[in-house]
Amino acid sequence: MARRKSLRSQLYGAARDLGNVEAASKGPTAYGKRVVRRSVYRKTNSGLAGLLRAFGLSGGRRR
Repeated sequence: MARRKSLRSQLYGAARDLGNVEAASKGPTAYGKRVVRRSVYRKTNSGLAGLLRAFGLSGGRRR
């Protein structure tokens, strides 16, 4: 049985989908810029997270 997604996860997913639709409605250039921007953010955020973990400064998720 699949796990249920949290409401927060569903809302973030919906916002991401809406952003994709809005960018696509502006044309392929706008959508391409969005794809590239999200890719760069993903790489820089993961690099920074790794650096913080190396120094023991990453607290991880709080529950």
